[in-house]
Amino acid sequence: MNTLPLQGRVALITGVSRRIGIGFAVANRLARFGADLLIQAYARYDAEQPWGADPDGPPALVEMLRAHGRRVELVEADFTDPDAPARVMAAAVAAYGHVDILVANHAYSTMGSLEEVTAEQIDLHMAVNVRGSLLLAKEFAAQHDGRPGGRVVLMTSGQHLGPMRGELAYIASKGALHQLTLSLSAHLASRGITVNTVNPGATDTGYATPELHEMIRSLNPQGRWGEPDDAARLIAWLATDDARWITGQVINSTGGGP
Repeated sequence: MNTLPLQGRVALITGVSRRIGIGFAVANRLARFGADLLIQAYARYDAEQPWGADPDGPPALVEMLRAHGRRVELVEADFTDPDAPARVMAAAVAAYGHVDILVANHAYSTMGSLEEVTAEQIDLHMAVNVRGSLLLAKEFAAQHDGRPGGRVVLMTSGQHLGPMRGELAYIASKGALHQLTLSLSAHLASRGITVNTVNPGATDTGYATPELHEMIRSLNPQGRWGEPDDAARLIAWLATDDARWITGQVINSTGGGP
């Protein structure tokens, strides 16, 4: 068994700001598989949220990832800026020459029912989650030279499995990524790039109140929340050659729950 199936490949992973987040878990898995990394972070966003920023900041995450013996670079970028995706990809290409794997894990997320949602909320969700991810995929494809191992992984939520009526702007943006998957995969297949989207389900990254945590735990058939590494294991596998025949899929990694 090849313990370093991604050796010699480069991954760009967005939304790697907190050590308890999915982005860091994905970066950790890919580094363990042998990939060099460029990670994007935007710590200011987390600092403004109830869960807060990582106590030691993104530079500490870089040092933790480098412990695997891989090269790791960091870029801070705000995807409300329409030019940010191109700058992030350009930084990765400048550092490594070529990017093999794109994991668009970043997300803007606020609560809001129909009565509460605003035009500004809708626009921000679409700008960060949809525009940011789609432009990253565009920039990734533009620099890809057709070598084996081209991978794009997008992230959706559970809006297709059950109602999420308190997060309408968020699920509208995540639903758009879901629907982009098949068409993007068809467009890029001939260029040696697979495109898949992962729904990680309810994942314990420190955002839930005790009441919400218990409610979600009780609904899951396995009796627990997802852990960041649950989604990371799937995403890491999708990045390997073992998954080269898998494209255009939206995959639920939810432990059997919604």
